[in-house]
Amino acid sequence: MPILNLKISADKSPAMSQTIATILLELTTRILRKDPALTSIAIDYIDPADWIVGGRSLAEQGKSSVYFDIKITDETNSKGEKAQYIAEAFAAFVQLLGNLHEESYIYVQDVRATAYGYGGQTQERRYHAA
Repeated sequence: MPILNLKISADKSPAMSQTIATILLELTTRILRKDPALTSIAIDYIDPADWIVGGRSLAEQGKSSVYFDIKITDETNSKGEKAQYIAEAFAAFVQLLGNLHEESYIYVQDVRATAYGYGGQTQERRYHAA
């Protein structure tokens, strides 16, 4: 049941959104073992002229960037899985966008099961009900 939030400096198009969603869903399912039917992905496109790194816009630098965070229930994935996920997601964005700025961030956020849920129920409640 993760929620993935992505800010990306790229031209917005349905094809790009679908490509991104396909990549992220595959990584999230394969590495973090999350159910694809319960995975949500929100994508925000940012004009490279409006994304500033080191005092200069990405447009000036001729680079692209991402800020990507995923919220998962705490203690459901190991440090190794999270490290692999971050590395493979970064590599996927390099392949997709080309000249990815090193100051691109991927954040796997562990959220307590009592403070996170969907459909009006916490993950803790779902765990005990199962």
